[in-house]
Amino acid sequence: MKRPTSVSVIAWIILATSVFSLVVNYKNMDNPLVVELMAKSLLPMSLQYAMMYLGLVIAGVAAVAMLKGLDWGRKLYFGWSLFGMIVALATSPLKVALIPGAVVLAIMAYFLYRPKANAYFVPQGAPGNA
Repeated sequence: MKRPTSVSVIAWIILATSVFSLVVNYKNMDNPLVVELMAKSLLPMSLQYAMMYLGLVIAGVAAVAMLKGLDWGRKLYFGWSLFGMIVALATSPLKVALIPGAVVLAIMAYFLYRPKANAYFVPQGAPGNA
């Protein structure tokens, strides 16, 4: 089955933002304002950095999997994203800053779990996908 445009657009956005975020987050490690804000979290900074970089790798791997039609890619992306949102809600000093990310995640879920996308992620040899 041909990949739906929505899946392509979302996967490429995830890839591009992951690469961009990798660079920006690395450069911000020495930014006193960023360090001060991260220090206000309940999580140690080392754990925050580990989760951030692990999340960027997971997002990139999941996006490539989505482009290849592998359903575990979208499940991995949303699972990690929801885990990150829950951790952020529990530990972030600026909970209101999580709203834009939650809205974007909801929009992505809408497009990645529509019937056309669901059909794309069904393995080619699966029953009912003739």
